[in-house]
Amino acid sequence: MTQTDARPDIVVIITDQQRYDTIRALGFDHMDTPNIDRLVERGVSFTQCHVTAPSCVPCRASLFTGYYPHTNGVYANGQPWSRSWVEDLRSSGYRTVNIGKMHTIPYDAKAGFDERFVVENKDRYMEGRWFFDEWDKALASHGLRKQQREDYRKREDYRDRLGAFTWDLPAALQSDNYVGGVTQWWLETKPVVEPLFLVVGFPGPHPPYDPTPELAEKYMARDLPLPQVTPEELEDLHPAWKEKRLHDVEVDHDSVAWKLDPTPEELHRQRAYYYANVELIDTQVGQILDTLERRGRLDNTIIVFTSDHGDNLGDHGLSQKWAPYDQITRVPLIVCAPERFAGGRQVDGLVQLFDLGPTILEWAGLSPDPRLEAETLAPALEGAEFAGRDAVFCEQGGDVNMTGTSLLTMIRTHTHKMVLFHGATDGQLFDLQDDPGEQRNRWDDPACQGIKADLKARMLDWHIDSGWRTRDARRGIVAPAGERSWQ
Repeated sequence: MTQTDARPDIVVIITDQQRYDTIRALGFDHMDTPNIDRLVERGVSFTQCHVTAPSCVPCRASLFTGYYPHTNGVYANGQPWSRSWVEDLRSSGYRTVNIGKMHTIPYDAKAGFDERFVVENKDRYMEGRWFFDEWDKALASHGLRKQQREDYRKREDYRDRLGAFTWDLPAALQSDNYVGGVTQWWLETKPVVEPLFLVVGFPGPHPPYDPTPELAEKYMARDLPLPQVTPEELEDLHPAWKEKRLHDVEVDHDSVAWKLDPTPEELHRQRAYYYANVELIDTQVGQILDTLERRGRLDNTIIVFTSDHGDNLGDHGLSQKWAPYDQITRVPLIVCAPERFAGGRQVDGLVQLFDLGPTILEWAGLSPDPRLEAETLAPALEGAEFAGRDAVFCEQGGDVNMTGTSLLTMIRTHTHKMVLFHGATDGQLFDLQDDPGEQRNRWDDPACQGIKADLKARMLDWHIDSGWRTRDARRGIVAPAGERSWQ
C-alpha cells in the first residue's frame, strides 16, 4: 500500500520523570546515551524548556490540551482528563497511536487516538490499583506479575534503597523494554497508508528505579554527581517543603521510602539506578529509530524527544517531584527532522513543554485554535529570530503529596524564580544569576523586594490575560462527554 498524503509522520517520545542533565550530548558526561545523542546532533535542542506542572497528570493534560492547569482544571495526579488536540490530527486524516504511558484519567480513555496500548506506572498502588494494563497482561501470560511495592516492602533493606531495585524478571518484560518492543512490533507489522502520529510513553525513569542488573552495575561503578545539600539550605526550606520531607518519610510513594539524612552511598545507588534506567530507555530509542528507518519513511518523519518533568533525587533534601525547582521543571526537548530543520542547534529561549501542541498541529497543516495558551515553536525550528517567552509558569494543587500547601504557582524568568503558596505570607524567591542552584531563598532580602513586586505583578497580569483569553474555551473544556473542547 502506498501513502498518498505527503504530510510528515510525527513520532513523540515521552519519558517519565527524566531530568535535563541526563543526556551526554547536552553536556553531561556521566551518562551514556548514544541514541538520544543522535537526535541532539541532528536536531534542535531547547535548553530552557519548562513544564507547566511539576507532576505527571497535570503536565500531560496541559501538553495535550494546550492550556495551563488553572484553565483546564487539572492540577494534580488522579484528576480526570481525556480530551486532547490529538482528535484534530485524527479528523484530518492522521493515524493516531499511543503505545505506553499517557496518564489520562481514566487510564484507557481514547483521548483522540485510533489505537492505544496502555502501560501505566510501574508501581500503581493508589488510584486505579487494580487496572490491568497491557504490560500486566504480558507478564501474566508468562505466569508473572510486575515487581511492586508489596514485594519490595518485604525486603529488610527496603527503607535504605530509596526506590532503587534491579529488574530481576526477564529483561524483555521490564516496562521500558516492553514499551520499546511493542513499538517496534507495531511499526514492523502494521500497514498504514495515512500519515502517522505516534506517541511512545516510556514509564521510566520514574520510580521504582529498576534497570536491568548489568546496567545498574555499570553505573554503580561510576563517580556520579550527588546532591550537595547544606544544613543552611534545609533550615531555609519553605515550610511546605519541610513538611513534604516528613511526609515522604512516612508515605512510600512509588516504592520510594525517603530519609531525612540519606547516606552518600544510598544517594549514589539511587542515582546510579536512575541513570541506568535512562540508558536502558536510550537503547530502546535507538531500536525505534532503526525500525523507523527500515520502514523507509524516516526522511519524512519528525521525531520529538522529551519528558513530563524531572526528579530531585535528593537535591534540596527532597524526593521525587512536586517542588518546582529547575531539577523538576526543566526537561529535555529535542526535535529532529534533518530534511526539514537545520540540525545540531540549540535554542536558549524560554519555552513551555505544552508549546509542542500548536507546533505539531502546524506540522500537520492545521491551524491551532487562537485561544490556546501554548505558543508555536515553528520560528525557532525554522531558524528565524526567536526570543522565546518572557517568563514560564508552573502550577500544582490538591495533590496528596503536598500536605503543606493546597496550591503553588511559579513564575520563572531567565534571571529569577518566584514560588507563591496559597494562603501563605511567605514564599520562595531565587536569583538565578547569583544562585543557579536555587539554594538561597531571597524572599525577605530587602535588596530583592523590587524584583519580588515585579514578579507578583507579572503573575497577576498572566492570570488576568489567561482568564480573558480562554473565557470561551473553558466552557468547552468542561463540556459534556462527546462535545469537542477546542472549537
